[in-house]
Amino acid sequence: MNILLIGSGGREHAFAWKIKQSPRCSNLYIAPGNAGTALVGENVAIASDNFPALGKFCIEKEITLVIVGPEAPLVQGIRDYFEETNELKHILLVGPGKTGAQLEGSKDFSKQFMLRHGVPTAKARTFQSHESEQALTYLDSCIPPIVLKADGLAAGKGVIISPTVDEAKQAIHEMLVDKKFGEASSKVLIEEFLDGIELSVFVLTDGENYVVLPEAKDYKRIGDGDTGPNTGGMGAVSPVVFAGPAFMQKIETQVIIPTIDGLKKDGIPYKGFIFIGLMNIKGEPYVIEYNARMGDPETEAVMTRIESDLVELFEACAKGELKNKKIEINPHYAVTVIMASGGYPDAFEKGYPISGLDSVGKGLVFHAGTSRKDNAIITTGGRVLAITGNGPTLEKAAQQAYETVGRISWKDAYYRKDISQDLARIEKS
Repeated sequence: MNILLIGSGGREHAFAWKIKQSPRCSNLYIAPGNAGTALVGENVAIASDNFPALGKFCIEKEITLVIVGPEAPLVQGIRDYFEETNELKHILLVGPGKTGAQLEGSKDFSKQFMLRHGVPTAKARTFQSHESEQALTYLDSCIPPIVLKADGLAAGKGVIISPTVDEAKQAIHEMLVDKKFGEASSKVLIEEFLDGIELSVFVLTDGENYVVLPEAKDYKRIGDGDTGPNTGGMGAVSPVVFAGPAFMQKIETQVIIPTIDGLKKDGIPYKGFIFIGLMNIKGEPYVIEYNARMGDPETEAVMTRIESDLVELFEACAKGELKNKKIEINPHYAVTVIMASGGYPDAFEKGYPISGLDSVGKGLVFHAGTSRKDNAIITTGGRVLAITGNGPTLEKAAQQAYETVGRISWKDAYYRKDISQDLARIEKS
């Protein structure tokens, strides 16, 4: 079949790498793609939010299946557009409609959904831009650290953890009044801080049935030891040593099933991914957030552990035929290290040529913010490459990843040196 994958990041390169392995894939197109996706499919110069152009391309190339990678086109309603267009509604599509995508598109929507359907989560209150004074008063009653979340999409950077009430007040003013994150912070959630260890769980569902993909842990902060500001993610590890069978069973019973049942009760059709950001608190799962797509950089770790035909699973999801589908998972470890532009997540320079890509060794290199110019691959984003190592142990997977990182360079390249070390300490304890 002819497949169109929408997006341009490391997640999409990992998807493309896995999709291309399927005998069911005849032609793979990526819109708009990057220098890495061009190695496994054909890039198409169409923006992910240009629905008419994407639809026209699907007709011209007789696309059977569309996979939507990033959150923005989902929140903007790409499924709704396809379903409402006669020439496109027959095309299979993986990704929820506009209403379902509000699980990610609105933190307030998702919080109310969790509370309504008994999904364990932190207590929170939502304040709008005209309620900044009430928000400041409410903060006086909060016990720090305090979590502040922009309601809308903020490229993974809309969450601030304030260690003091005074800093929380400054942050809430910047978000609600100064619009630090634009319209995304016209509403802000003030949420209690959950003290535990994070975990990402990924579910592919057709709205009735589901398969659970390998879990992962990502590393949000820019600096070693989880210091500095939040980023879109600086690395990931799968599997997660503290997520044993008993804990994963709790997640399925207390979180996954109530979430899918809740969508049905609310009359929200859903064919696509649900990314569940969790906190393990003394062996109990609490949901921090939902996303309506796979995580990045978790996908770059998770895809390397899936042995099933991904296209077969996508097709079953889009057709509503996931019942009795199983997913085969390799028990080996995957460690992903993000190589970023110096200065990220703040201001950074683009356009630097990347060297070493022709001699990377055994590690897998997934491109995130790259493009090709004058026969060279150059940096075009904050997160540039996602390097994944695999191995029978966590130590060997990390060793392979970092050996590969050591072979690649460009001006001011930056990466964390400690991805997986916290889990290695837990494993040894």
